[in-house]
Amino acid sequence: MLLLAGAMTAARALRAQQLTLPVVGYLGPGAPESARPFRSAFLNGLAETGYVEGRNVVIEYRWAEGKYDRLPGLAGELVSHQVAVIVTGGATPTALAAKAATGTIPIVFVLGSDPVQFDLPRFPPLRLIRRLPSEHAVLSDDGQASDNP
Repeated sequence: MLLLAGAMTAARALRAQQLTLPVVGYLGPGAPESARPFRSAFLNGLAETGYVEGRNVVIEYRWAEGKYDRLPGLAGELVSHQVAVIVTGGATPTALAAKAATGTIPIVFVLGSDPVQFDLPRFPPLRLIRRLPSEHAVLSDDGQASDNP
């Protein structure tokens, strides 16, 4: 009986610890297999800043599987889970779906085009910590592109 009580206490403590970890929402336009290189780079970038999935950050993944009409609902799920930030995989509709789903959760996005053209920087303001490969936008809080974040 004492062993069972100890196991229950340990499980409760583990659940409490998991509840306090930051949660990142990841919204992908395709399938997990097709996003493997970007996901790997994303996880490596998190690790460089001290965040390791499953250890001190939780990542909630949502995949549209190429069905862009699913993006608004998937973005809404991430918002309802109260993620700390939403990261979108490389498609303009993905970033737009995240933007439409929230006005308060920061969004980190990857685009091959000018994000200002799609009115993405205005709401919410974004800041990235470091310069990513050339196709990625780096925006300051005032929405201005910068080479020196």
